[in-house]
Amino acid sequence: MSQIRPKADVLAVTLSIVCVLHCLLLPVVVITLPSVTSFFLADEEFHVWMVIAVLPISSIALFNGLKQHQNSSILALGVIGLLVLVGAAFLGHDFLNESWERLLTVLGTALLTVAHIRNFYLWKASETTLDKETRNF
Repeated sequence: MSQIRPKADVLAVTLSIVCVLHCLLLPVVVITLPSVTSFFLADEEFHVWMVIAVLPISSIALFNGLKQHQNSSILALGVIGLLVLVGAAFLGHDFLNESWERLLTVLGTALLTVAHIRNFYLWKASETTLDKETRNF
């Protein structure tokens, strides 16, 4: 179980990077290669599927990290990032224009990525501390 925690953070950060690249680079690719719009990656559903993938992975990593290092600010930052992502994915096309949807997606992704990176490093630091305490007994 202890190895799942850092891997979940790494996977969540990787998914966040894929999401940001999709948001920022897809308009350029669509302009240069219009046939890309026929692929699933160009569809609005991509955001929904990414959020569906990110929600459980991030939840597991952040809640397990909280149990390990007891830093609730990381959980709060991650939850805010997730809420912004969910809002952008599920409400963005109905209530916002494409620029605002993209901006909120990048903002939510950035918040979530920072939370996962901090979670990962605090988890590693607390693991090292626990290992040293265990060896001292």
